[in-house]
Amino acid sequence: MDDLRVRFAPSPTGVLHIGGARTALFNYLFARHNTGKFILRIEDTDKERSTKESVDAIINGLTWLGLHWDEGPFYQSQRTELYKQHVDQLLKEGKAYRCYCTPEELESKRTKALSEKRKPIYDRTCRERTDHPEGKPYVIRFKSPMYGTTMVKDMVKGNILFNNEELEDFVILRSDGSPTYNFVVVVDDVDMHITHIIRGDDHLNNTPKQIFLYHAFDYPVPQFAHIPLIHGTDKARLSKRHGATSVEAYREEGYLPEALVNYLVRLGWSFGDKEVFTLQEMIDNFSFDNISKSAAVFNPEKLLWLNATYIREKSAEQLLSLLEPFIKARGLMDCLNSLDRSNLLKLIDETKIRSRTLLELLDMMDYYFKTDVVYDEIAAKKLFTQEKAVYLQAMLTRLSGIEDFSQKHIEEAIKSYATESGLKLGDVAQPLRLAVTGRTVSPGLFEIIEILGKERVVKRVFNAIEYMKTNHGQNIG
Repeated sequence: MDDLRVRFAPSPTGVLHIGGARTALFNYLFARHNTGKFILRIEDTDKERSTKESVDAIINGLTWLGLHWDEGPFYQSQRTELYKQHVDQLLKEGKAYRCYCTPEELESKRTKALSEKRKPIYDRTCRERTDHPEGKPYVIRFKSPMYGTTMVKDMVKGNILFNNEELEDFVILRSDGSPTYNFVVVVDDVDMHITHIIRGDDHLNNTPKQIFLYHAFDYPVPQFAHIPLIHGTDKARLSKRHGATSVEAYREEGYLPEALVNYLVRLGWSFGDKEVFTLQEMIDNFSFDNISKSAAVFNPEKLLWLNATYIREKSAEQLLSLLEPFIKARGLMDCLNSLDRSNLLKLIDETKIRSRTLLELLDMMDYYFKTDVVYDEIAAKKLFTQEKAVYLQAMLTRLSGIEDFSQKHIEEAIKSYATESGLKLGDVAQPLRLAVTGRTVSPGLFEIIEILGKERVVKRVFNAIEYMKTNHGQNIG
């Protein structure tokens, strides 16, 4: 299938949504599996709604996901002469005609059809008209077959029959000279030699009309694959009320592209019980034989689980590189550059096993970047008591006296104090953890204290004691 050619053809009227990204992914995988070509086409004929910002968002989203195209991007707005030539061809061959019916006349026909319980399709008034009233606006309509059936041979849904009598002579060129969607996509597919069309099943009803046009241009009908849409957990079509729906939003929330691609491929496709795939494994195993015929359900928790899996597999160096844009966005680059890199990498390794997103990872390490710790208020009320203040004062003395500030000696100092005082380790460790990190949950306390370093730890414990004196009236010697 070296001549296999597929296309992803988004409209640049917004960001790259999850559904569009999955369509692009399925096209990409099918092309790569069959050593074919993956083409990017920007369908920007809607001049009012299409924007450069949307084009950039789509291209950046695909690039971030790693879905690199072989040809394009092509822009429909730059191909108007080609569309005009094809309209003229259909008119010349008698396969299309000028329709002079006014909007008011069309609405009247529609209302009458509905009142008579008929399908409100155009009644072909102008189909055989030969006069051309000068100066009167008109549209160009395609002459659809009036009898028989049209079969859509679909790689996902099987064979689907449409009754031609229920399909109208649809408009291919508006009165303002702009071509319509069903027309331009077929012209582009013919011109770009597209062999397979993979798209959402919300396009299925357009397919018989497009098949008419392929026949009119004497072009082999491409093979179709209409993929079921993505639904939320409430079984309704995925929308903003289900959470983030754009690729850019997930990028900004700290998801990894590999995780999102892995999740998207499992929305409607399966390969045994396997859940985690490399991109190459997806390419090697992708087949429409394993595409579900029912709508896929978007489960945010499963995406989080996958993302956490990929984060754990990254090295600290890789994660630091991925974190830098988020660190920069928080204005912490100067702080980053002044900190000990080897200690930061150790902290990332300690923290990544508890993180589901890059933002969570950075949030859980914020105490490393900050000069002053901000304490969790609820935890401070519980742990910064008179009794715990005594423990912290003792720990301040012991930690200050450690010459070799290593994890081993830190652990010995904390545990020996707890044992000598008849305390549980948690009685000492939890207020100390809060003092140095501002929270009660962190990687191992001994590791964290070593990573922060003696100077910062001693200062933070001292500041915690001062905080307790000021905020809780602790009388500490």
